[in-house]
Amino acid sequence: MSEWIEVGPSGELLPGEFKVVWDGDTPIAVYNIDGDYYAVEDTCTHDGGDLAGGEVHGFEVECPRHGARFDVRSGKPTCPPAYEPIACFPVKQEDGVIWTRDDRFD
Repeated sequence: MSEWIEVGPSGELLPGEFKVVWDGDTPIAVYNIDGDYYAVEDTCTHDGGDLAGGEVHGFEVECPRHGARFDVRSGKPTCPPAYEPIACFPVKQEDGVIWTRDDRFD
């Protein structure tokens, strides 16, 4: 089972903000949306570009390169040109710290 990766103190990731951490070779973007945390692989399935830094519309993150959108709750694409989902990862809070991990290969 993969180890949890520290994202940081929950007080430092305010609503509307994100932070990218790495679990090995996997970039994980963690978003605070209205006080809830969501973690997704920070790679657009359309062309492999970074998603972090793209605009957030409700629960959707928009790829800054070509405008594909993904729901951070499910990873499903909601707007072309992407048609394949992105990976979603678990998030937990313990003692005021946010954690995530790439659990796809557990």
